Amino acid sequence: MFTRVGASAFKKDLTNTIIFCEALDNPQHKFKSIHVAGTNGKGSTSHMLASVLQAQGYKTGLYTSPHLKDFRERIRINGKMMAKAEVITFVQQQKKLIKEVEPSFFEVTVAMAFDYFARHKVDVAVIEVGLGGRLDSTNIIQPEISVITNISIDHTNMLGNTIEEIAGEKAGIIKKNTPVVIGETQDKSKAVFLSKAEEMNAQIIFADAVLSAQEIKVKNNKLSLSIFRGNKPQYKNLQSDLTGLYQPKNILTVLETFAILNQQTEIKTSIESIYKGLKEVKKRTGLQGRWQTLSKNPLIICDTGHNEAGITEVVKNIIQTPHQNLHMVFGMVKDKDISKVLSLLPKQAKYYFCKPDLERGLEVKDLQEQASTFGLKGHKFNSVAEAKAKAIESASSNDLIFIGGSTFVVAEAI
Repeated sequence: MFTRVGASAFKKDLTNTIIFCEALDNPQHKFKSIHVAGTNGKGSTSHMLASVLQAQGYKTGLYTSPHLKDFRERIRINGKMMAKAEVITFVQQQKKLIKEVEPSFFEVTVAMAFDYFARHKVDVAVIEVGLGGRLDSTNIIQPEISVITNISIDHTNMLGNTIEEIAGEKAGIIKKNTPVVIGETQDKSKAVFLSKAEEMNAQIIFADAVLSAQEIKVKNNKLSLSIFRGNKPQYKNLQSDLTGLYQPKNILTVLETFAILNQQTEIKTSIESIYKGLKEVKKRTGLQGRWQTLSKNPLIICDTGHNEAGITEVVKNIIQTPHQNLHMVFGMVKDKDISKVLSLLPKQAKYYFCKPDLERGLEVKDLQEQASTFGLKGHKFNSVAEAKAKAIESASSNDLIFIGGSTFVVAEAI
């Protein structure tokens, strides 16, 4: 429902999830977990954490949202999606409970994931927050560590209009006596996190204050970088198959998370597992849509960045990618800060405006009209597929076709 209608499907309350999981004998307490929140980067960070844990040999659950093509992408163990038969069985067995509790789609999915991880006895599960943190359905776990990647303006109709208000919602995942790693130090959110950590007697570490990424380059579809703790090199020539130029800050967050887990919990990872896990995130976890190359000649790249911070990073990547002409296949949903995003997009590009195939999709006529006020010129198309096909037809071999603006546009393009 949230996918279709947006804010009206969002329930600001944990009651349904608590009742549902109690009826399932509280599966969320039967495995160790890592809880990940943030506006941007939480998906990449969750997949990196899971990949390293898998490389270490842990049976690793991974719960993420939204999915791009298949609902079962949300619930994985060691990178393998939950079997269709298990999804069907769970829903059939819980029909009575679903009718009684009337949970949202997301609440049922969270309960399904927790039940699946408990039944399959995972060693550890990485649990990505759906929206916000404090009142998100996932926030009934007691994790080994909490992770918050960054804060930017998004979902203002549900989480608040300022960085401070949104940070307050995300800080809701900070638990009593449980360490928390913050990925990015930001002036407006720092005090909110420090205050909440103090209230919960939780150790708080800002990853970018203790670690730095240097010697960053992208070559042969691999990101390579060296990580320093203060002036001391800690990881030389670390490589990742996630090549977006925004990934180094997520990597710092991941590395500091493992440093704390190694010191304070039973979850231990070796340097070798960190190297192996980061190098093969997509292969181990099935992650898609993060600065992903769909084809070459012409080069087609998609990215799920869809808010101000996400689009800022996308534009940086476009600038760094060698190309002759730029073709932008672009669509959005209605409940985003559309004008802010459009103001960031490159004017020297040919636009192929489209609407993702869902009720929340922004009508292509409205998108084109608003885009023209920012000097963005192009034609409108009836579907993502049609826009993509036209861009391929129009592009020369040295051109770059970028597809994005919404997770749902990327899903259709893939």
